Amino acid sequence: MPPVWLHSEISADEPTDAKTGAMQVAYFIDLFSPETYEAFARSSRDISGFRRRHENVAQKIKPGDVFVCYLTKLSRWFGLLEVVEGPFIDDKPIFLPENDPFIVRFRVRPTVWLDIDKGIPIHDRSVWERLSFTRDLKEGGIAWTGKVRSSLVQLGEQDGAFLAELLTAQAIEGKSYPIDEQDRRNLATHTVNRPDKVVAVSVPEDTTAIEPTERIPETEARESIRMQAQVANIGAKMGMKIWIPRADRGGVLREWANEEGALLDRLPLNYDETTLRTIEQIDVLWLKGRSIVRAFEVEHTTSVYSGILRMADLVALQPNMNIKLHIVAPETRRDKVFQEIRRPVFSLLEKGPLAEYCTYLSYANLHKLAEQEHLSHMSDTVLDAYEEEAE
Repeated sequence: MPPVWLHSEISADEPTDAKTGAMQVAYFIDLFSPETYEAFARSSRDISGFRRRHENVAQKIKPGDVFVCYLTKLSRWFGLLEVVEGPFIDDKPIFLPENDPFIVRFRVRPTVWLDIDKGIPIHDRSVWERLSFTRDLKEGGIAWTGKVRSSLVQLGEQDGAFLAELLTAQAIEGKSYPIDEQDRRNLATHTVNRPDKVVAVSVPEDTTAIEPTERIPETEARESIRMQAQVANIGAKMGMKIWIPRADRGGVLREWANEEGALLDRLPLNYDETTLRTIEQIDVLWLKGRSIVRAFEVEHTTSVYSGILRMADLVALQPNMNIKLHIVAPETRRDKVFQEIRRPVFSLLEKGPLAEYCTYLSYANLHKLAEQEHLSHMSDTVLDAYEEEAE
């Protein structure tokens, strides 16, 4: 389709510098995986694209604003892209040969673009001690990572200006930050050839899954039940009907009052027995009428594998079922969730690679969503702002 412009004018009430009257520059994070870094580097570098779920925030960005480029897996800052115009919607493949998901686009002008070994690690002291979201934290923690988990997160004015100055100087000085063995492992790309496209996959180093007979510690089991209850409560407040596996109901109902009377006694679905048995074991389902809207698996165990496998079983049995799938897990297991979702075996599902329609919800983001005052007036699409995709 031809490009569809979302806006093309600067509003008269855009913020300006009080002294000079010049339009203030806003800085936004532009996340790149190693794969999209290489794809952008091979392109003309004049278009930066984002997923459809970024459409609303994209409309706040104006010409003159700056995308500060961050490389995931290596945690490095490496570029500055000045916005020339946009956003607009265009589904013509640019970054990927087929099924390019980055359709919310801007025309940009690269002012800094560094090779990977010249990118500045966020853990370098010159960076860590200056950024507002890292300087007060001990290294080794993960609290800071929330800032760099999604594109188009706006940086504070001081953080943005600091990074712009730092990267501009690095483009001149060219200091090297060598790639170590761990970095090389993070950069290693495995692919699987599907009939329709080539898919990037991950091969987890620890392939041990918890056996069905292995006992989960009681404290972990309780936390898992609490998260099931929270997911159920959020859905019920949005007007959804809720399904909880029968074996979990006693524990969940001790945490969730079910004041809306949303809990279903049976599923109003018409599938074969094998499919129904699979569906009935999923930790939480949100339903509207006779349709499942979203499915959630809470993965509190180290392996984070059993729930993902159940999701894969479901889409293997019913590839035409249009359900949004979510893995709910602590932030400490985020990377493990993404590794498992991107296993080679899950890339060959008839519906398409599991990573394209199964997302991650952290406990922290779920708590934030639960704290929203007007859940009863929201639709399930609000989850788009809280979920994370396996890039």
